[in-house]
Amino acid sequence: MASRSLLRRLGALARPAVQRAAVPAAGRPLHTSAAALAAKVSPAELTKILSERIANFQDQQDVQEVGRVLSVGDGIARIYGLKGVKAGEMVEFSSGLKGMALNLETDNVGVVVFGDDRAIVEGDSVKCTGTIVDVPIGDALLGRVVDALGSPIDGQGPIQTKERRRVELKAPGIIPRQSVHEPMTTGLKAVDSLIPIGRGQRELIIGDRQTGKTAIAVDTILNQRAINASAETKNHLYCIYVAIGQKRSTVAQLFEILRKNDCLKYTTIVAATASDAAPLQFLAPYTGCAMAEYFRDNGKHAVIFYDDLSKQAVAYRQMSLLLRRPPGREAYPGDVFYLHSRLLERAAKMNEVTHGGGSLTALPVIETQAGDVSAYIPTNVISITDGQIFLETELFYKGIRPAVNVGLSVSRVGSAAQIKAMKQVAGTLKLELAQYREVAAFAQFGSDLDASTQHQLLRGGILTELLKQKQFVPMKTQEIITSLWSGTRGYLDKVAIKEILRFEALWLEHLRSTRAALLDEIMAKKQITPEIEGGLKSAMEEFLGANEFEGRAS
Repeated sequence: MASRSLLRRLGALARPAVQRAAVPAAGRPLHTSAAALAAKVSPAELTKILSERIANFQDQQDVQEVGRVLSVGDGIARIYGLKGVKAGEMVEFSSGLKGMALNLETDNVGVVVFGDDRAIVEGDSVKCTGTIVDVPIGDALLGRVVDALGSPIDGQGPIQTKERRRVELKAPGIIPRQSVHEPMTTGLKAVDSLIPIGRGQRELIIGDRQTGKTAIAVDTILNQRAINASAETKNHLYCIYVAIGQKRSTVAQLFEILRKNDCLKYTTIVAATASDAAPLQFLAPYTGCAMAEYFRDNGKHAVIFYDDLSKQAVAYRQMSLLLRRPPGREAYPGDVFYLHSRLLERAAKMNEVTHGGGSLTALPVIETQAGDVSAYIPTNVISITDGQIFLETELFYKGIRPAVNVGLSVSRVGSAAQIKAMKQVAGTLKLELAQYREVAAFAQFGSDLDASTQHQLLRGGILTELLKQKQFVPMKTQEIITSLWSGTRGYLDKVAIKEILRFEALWLEHLRSTRAALLDEIMAKKQITPEIEGGLKSAMEEFLGANEFEGRAS
């Protein structure tokens, strides 16, 4: 009781003190300037000031999702966090290296690293970039050597272009396309006559190592120099060469060949060499394709060489196995077919009315082991493409170069792009070579052959010799036509085999010097008319009268 009364007394004493202190505070007059300001600012003006401040307010928060590296090795990093990352999204490590998210698992994200993974350690932070992998595109890339991310590696400074394009894009549908009808000449007699390629086609170059696969690609690039020098820019063909898993010295050698032949002004080289990480070798073909699509979508023409897709498949297999994806046939992942099909389907001839009429031709290269075309990757790519140029080691060592097996090689859509003049000489050539192959196998068992069989063997040997060609010496279409015309019309039947290539060289030189107008007329009319046939016959009579060749031994 005593304590309660004491508290009451203390409260009574405290209450007046509080009240006394409150009176002067409540009755204190406002400062003069504050009062004046309060009187001046109306509620409407105050509302306006607040509205302006709210309108000018900027949210400067930079929120980024950050993960941590759990483990790293063999070009693969496992990341904890990054719950919002999307499949195929680019991520950036604290060291500055970039990677791509490929595996989205419940407790971690599998990222392939674009570069040397030794710069990454466990615990490093990783952030999403919110972008899909993209590369620079445009005319500024012509004459340059770039890596799989589009960064220059030729020491000629940065690439002056602001345009960029995603490396993985959906292939054109059926409606935007048009059937192939324009020739894409390689300058090789065997290819342009028997296995013609059209602009927008996909033609596989397949063969064992060291059979001349890259040589066909290089000759095709060299052959475009004369076409691109013409005033008709709509016919110009731009070249993109993608080197996958090759030696750096090989790429440097190729660059030097193109530079010496003045072919760099219309060529881009994308290089993911053997020393580069597997993810870069996997990405390089898509990078090159994105650069080539720039020309296709702007009504221009481009050709892309993937040298070679076998190494891309091996790089993808390595990545997939390290990401713990289930292996299939030959330990390749189940989607290795889709890896190549989605790439090669981007080659197309676009509709001239609605989509500008541009084209992208693809010439993928596949390396076989001991001529085994029934292996997994070769059969996949053969089924995707519109034909194949089959190169044989046996022919190469016999001195038949380019070592094209014209019996196994085929072009499914290219004949529609062949000009009529070429069809006139190639039709006969194809038939005679087929007959030659048929009887050649039996001829070695018997010596007693009738006259027609002997003639078939004779003509086949001549035409096989005539199809030989030196490397880096592509021929113009009209020269190929006149050369094959001399063979199919029988003018070489009495010439010794060893003299045939000399005959051809002198015959073409004779036409260039005395009948240049006739060669131009063949290209203008695109067929061998009776008048052109007569002109060629009279030119041949002149030529045979002025030159002598060693005859064939009877």
